[in-house]
Amino acid sequence: MAKKDSKAEKRAKATKDVKAAKPAKEPKAGKAPKPAGPEKEAKAATSVKAAKPADPGAGAAATAATGGKPKSKPLSLRELLRISAESSKGSKGGESAGHGHGYDAPLSPLLRIPSGERVDLGAIRTGATPAGPTDKAAGVAATAQMGERLASLQERLYAASTAGDRRRVLLVLQGMDTSGKGGTVKHVIGLFNPSGCRIKAFKAPTPEEQNHPFLWRIMKALPQPGEIGIFDRSHYEDVLIARVRDLVPRSQLGRRYAQINRFEKSLADDGVTVVKVFLHIGYEEQRKRLLERLDNPDKRWKFNAGDIEERSVWPAYQQAYELTLERCSTDAAPWYVVPSDRKWYRNWAISKLLLEHLEGIAPQYPKGDFDVEECRARLLAT
Repeated sequence: MAKKDSKAEKRAKATKDVKAAKPAKEPKAGKAPKPAGPEKEAKAATSVKAAKPADPGAGAAATAATGGKPKSKPLSLRELLRISAESSKGSKGGESAGHGHGYDAPLSPLLRIPSGERVDLGAIRTGATPAGPTDKAAGVAATAQMGERLASLQERLYAASTAGDRRRVLLVLQGMDTSGKGGTVKHVIGLFNPSGCRIKAFKAPTPEEQNHPFLWRIMKALPQPGEIGIFDRSHYEDVLIARVRDLVPRSQLGRRYAQINRFEKSLADDGVTVVKVFLHIGYEEQRKRLLERLDNPDKRWKFNAGDIEERSVWPAYQQAYELTLERCSTDAAPWYVVPSDRKWYRNWAISKLLLEHLEGIAPQYPKGDFDVEECRARLLAT
């Protein structure tokens, strides 16, 4: 390797800014490389590099004048370096970055995976807290503060649908076992009115589902206009576990990425804002959470002995996710990587992503199609 590094490159290395790397070679059938240990995680950088100034909800709402895109400028390299440095300081016990303000800086550009860019998950610290609170108390308080605004936007989204507005939101949650998909549904979606939410947890396909194309069961679970849909796992299982466990031929897998992109583009064209979140946890953190389930009798119902076997192919899953993020982060439906070792930060970050996208949609209450004063007079006369 040449030693003539520029000053900019040295500064980038010093602050551990994330750089996209070539995905590792796919493991041979029956063999899995050794899991990445805590040393690799300790060396990883604190945030996802936002390389393209793309809006997070691009193409999501064809009926809106703005397309439902949150309008925010991407963070500059200087700002990213500052956030990374403050995040590292805060995570070691320093003062929380952003204390004293409402964390108004846009989060979407920072966590978004640029379209077509190679991804190295090992270079993204799973315990980082980029661009937001860096201690639990501040994180919980900031998440709660977003609740009223989120609920108001949800109500307006639903109200607009009664007048023919087809826009809605689909939150897709993917991650390794124990990464917090269920916790996100509980703590983040709990901020919304449940009557306006459509939640679907996807398990192994049923015999009936196996007799249809892999997107068939996904289409049946999509949110209706005005709703917020939440997928706990999703159609991406068909390119993740299917790849790791060699459930389908590789040629078929390759076609599925393109099918998914076309499918999600059709959703965006129909008014669906797709927010895809990868909950990024570390290998050691997963072990800790699995042990907590074993040690707590009240949590053992959540434990599955198969999770231990899945840990043996952890590197293969990381590679499968890297390939998925690279091939399926598009302008119509980008991927966001949320560091999830800290549950409170995960909840704050996903709440913030949803808030930014809903504000980008900017739903409005519909105007009444009746004479208000006439109806008032008639009502008072009764």
